[in-house]
Parts: sequence; C-alpha cells; structure tokens
Amino acid sequence: MKSKKYILFVFGTRPEAIKLAPLIIEAKNNSRLKVKVCITGQHREMLHQVLTFFKIKPDFDLNIMKSNQSLSGLTANLISKLEKIISLEKPDCIIVQGDTTTAYAGALVGFYNNTKIAHVEAGLRSKNIKEPFPEEFNRVSISKITDFHFTPSKLSSNNLLSESINKKNIYEVGNTVIDALLLTLENTTSSFKNKFLKKLNLNPSKKLVLVTGHRRESFGKPFENICDALMKIAKKFPNTELLYPVHLNPNVKEVVHQKLSNQNNIKLINPVSYPEMALLLQQCSFIITDSGGIQEEAPALGKPVLVTRNVTERQEVIKSGNAILVGTNPKKIFETAKELITNQNAYKKMSSAINPYGNGTSSKKIISILVKSL
Repeated sequence: MKSKKYILFVFGTRPEAIKLAPLIIEAKNNSRLKVKVCITGQHREMLHQVLTFFKIKPDFDLNIMKSNQSLSGLTANLISKLEKIISLEKPDCIIVQGDTTTAYAGALVGFYNNTKIAHVEAGLRSKNIKEPFPEEFNRVSISKITDFHFTPSKLSSNNLLSESINKKNIYEVGNTVIDALLLTLENTTSSFKNKFLKKLNLNPSKKLVLVTGHRRESFGKPFENICDALMKIAKKFPNTELLYPVHLNPNVKEVVHQKLSNQNNIKLINPVSYPEMALLLQQCSFIITDSGGIQEEAPALGKPVLVTRNVTERQEVIKSGNAILVGTNPKKIFETAKELITNQNAYKKMSSAINPYGNGTSSKKIISILVKSL
C-alpha cells in the first residue's frame, strides 16, 4: 500500500481561509492524504470565525501579527517561523492561496526546502506591480516557483502561458470560492438567517446596496472620494439603503464614520462573519466594493458588482459583464450606481451574465490532480 502524501496548507487571512476551507475538507476526506494546517495569524479574529464555521482546527499557529508591523518586518517574521515548521515537518506539498504576504512567504520557504508548491487561484494579473500592492508582486513571484498552478479561468491560464510557465503544470479548475459560498449557504440554517437579518433591521421596501472597502492603495483622498459618491447615492435615491460593514483599519474606519455616519439610509455596521456576508450577498441588489473575493462570489448569485479599483486582476468578471470597473472617481461611481438603480434593463443584463468561475467543483478537481501527481 502506498504511503500517504503529506499536504501542508499555509494561510493567514480570512479570504485565504474561505477559499481553502472546502479544499481542506476535501483533502481530509481522502484516505491517500495526510493533511495539516498552518495558520500564520496575518488576520486573527476574522480568520477564526471562518475556521470555526468550517470546523477546521489548525495544527500550527504562528501568531505573527504585531502592531504597526511593516511589510518587510512581516515577511521576515513569516519566513523565520515558517522555516522552523517546514524544515522539520518535510511535507510533500505546500498549498498556498492567492496573493497575500503569507502565501508568498509560504511558497518561498517551501521552495527553499525543495518542497512542491501548489498555488490555488494562480495566474491573476493586474499588469501593474503597484496595484494592488503588494499583492501583484506576491502572485507574480509565487508563479515563478510553483509546481501546480490551479487557475480559476482560461484568462488566468493564458496569463501564465504568456510568462512562459510550462503548460503541463497549469490546471484550469475554476475558483474554490464558489465551492465555499455554496457550501456556506447550504449549511446556514433559517434561524441563523432570520436572526441576523432581524438584527440589521433593514427596510424591505428599499433596494439594498452592499458596500465594502479596505484596499491600502485607496487610503487617503481616493477613499474620501468613494465616501462622497456613497453619500450622493444615498441622498439622491432615498428608496435605497446602503449597508456598509466597516473594516477595522483606522485608515478606513475613521474616514467612513466621519463622512457617512449622519445619513439615515446608510447603515454602518461592524465587520460580519463569512456566513453573514454570504447572506448579505444573497439579499442585496448590487455591491460596491474593492474586494477581490466579492468580485468572484457575487456573479454566482446574480449580483452586479461595481469595483472601486483602478485596475482589477479579475478581468473575467469585467469581460463577462458581471462587474464594472469604476475606480475611485466619485462621478463614475455615482453614475454607474444610478444606472443600476433606475434602469431595469441595465440591471438585468449584469445580473444575468454567466459566472466565469465554475460551478462549485473546484476542490474535487484539485485534490484529484494532486493525488494522481504527488
């Protein structure tokens, strides 16, 4: 009988946990794999909410976050602590997801230890090394040392091919976030849903617009511009209700509360858990966001997305018609939102566009490939 292959998952943020959770569950259900989970603590409270919901218990917790830690300090800390685990554990394969500093450090230390690297959600590119920062650098760098490139779409696969990545190492599998979203909604009870929605006290006669924002490249004036656009939408369209779970970063929280707290059809709430966010995506009319994950999740539920970034590495949703890139220009944000609120045909066109990221079977595909190849 063949010995089990040892897979080590390395991640540290809530988005990574969401996208890796269905993959961890699938891997743990495979008798040919030994699975361990290493979290770095790049996020803390929000990360543990996801782990608790999906019943995932970490084997290692690096707890690396410090107050006002620089990116250089974070990277050095990650490399140092991951080296101790990876050199001792000697996994057959390390799985990282996306483009965080944790993913970059995990792949790098794995490479230094001659361990195979699997990159989930590989091949995303904005083609601008400074936006998003430092994510574009991280994902480009990870691709250079990866053995298994699991891409979410043909566009992502083509990005890798254009960078001379070997075609035989590229696997187009869709996006595991769809697996996670469908699994979450399937396992969310009606009592949980009713209790959460009742607590929000939303007005059922108004269109719900969900808002999120946290990108560091928008801190300062760009973020103020976004808030100005949100205020104009709220004032011009009293039949809408804007719901904004506000990120805890002071660069976000202080500006948002200063600019938006006195408008009666804007609700500012604390960050929500992943199951709660899934419910909000299901309930809303459309979303205004700079989140990468939401750009992927919303199309699966038929929700249009206005992306408050200057560039996006998720070009599939722009090309499919699920999303529109509005940047941080307050006029463009307002006019595009106005079109969705007042033009039923425009709304229908975006909400009925075909989701480019698959049907929720990505995790099964990835584990099948790894079991055959390791």
